[in-house]
Amino acid sequence: MKRNLHAGLNMRAGLSLNILTEDELAEIHDGTMEVLEETGVFVEDEQARTLFGDHGADVDQQNKIVKIPACLVEDAIRSAPSRVRLAGRNPRHDLVLAGNRVAFTNFSEGVQVVDPYSGESRSPLKSDLVQSTRVIDALEEIDFCEKALGAHDVPQETAPLHNAEAILPNTSKHCAFGPGNGRLLKGIVAMGAAIAGGMDKLKARPLLSFTTCPVSPLKLIQECCEIIVESARSGLVCNILSMAMAGGTAPVSLAGTLVTHNAEILSGLTLSQLARKGAPVIYGSSTTAMDLKLASASVGTPECALISGAVARLARYYSLPSYVAGG
Repeated sequence: MKRNLHAGLNMRAGLSLNILTEDELAEIHDGTMEVLEETGVFVEDEQARTLFGDHGADVDQQNKIVKIPACLVEDAIRSAPSRVRLAGRNPRHDLVLAGNRVAFTNFSEGVQVVDPYSGESRSPLKSDLVQSTRVIDALEEIDFCEKALGAHDVPQETAPLHNAEAILPNTSKHCAFGPGNGRLLKGIVAMGAAIAGGMDKLKARPLLSFTTCPVSPLKLIQECCEIIVESARSGLVCNILSMAMAGGTAPVSLAGTLVTHNAEILSGLTLSQLARKGAPVIYGSSTTAMDLKLASASVGTPECALISGAVARLARYYSLPSYVAGG
């Protein structure tokens, strides 16, 4: 198992960027609880709304709005593990996410590739995903594998299954998937169980995990709810990843964006704990600011760096493992 680097510790070596004070973190938390209790979140999935309602949330079935009391959210934060294990097919690649430990992965997903033989820019094929996965597997700097691109030459309604089929046999590292919906997630879990030698062995050594994104602002759509619930029930890690954009789908200020981002993650985390208490969750972020001239997401910018540092600090505030997209 790898022993990864630390970030943000009081050590003689390394870089620390502490953006928020403890008082500021408490203010963001209080603002988030107010949003969840008074504004609520849109929850499209009926099963998820039932879970919330059965545990004391105020559910408006007609408008699909769920207002979540702070006590329910804070209980969910306490029950979510502060440490998750991402196992590789080769135990040498086993990874623990906890505290200040830092690991690296490739990002998902490229929508165009440059053909290595013709130089043509084109849509990616399933064979490209196989080759890119083998490259990721060979790179020591990358600790676990996400799909670098998606297969566009397969039926798109089942593309997550094809992506999993291309990735799983071609890496000895842990694999993280965007499964599309709950039904396809079950199919990918079945693949993982076949590789591991059974569901019990997959739970003991989780070779795969899942990622899902709320829709900003403050929406847990059908597929997102399904993935959160089915991940929890399968005992596998779910990375709940907000992609809020300051000035677009979130307030233009850093504090307002962090409250929106935090509310989306914590509503998803609460759903996971209602589905199965103790379900492993990663506090995820691809949140950034909108370029107000181009109306597009800005990455590789000072604003993105500030937001990324702040959300990582929020995850530590809640003692949750985090995933933060770089720019």
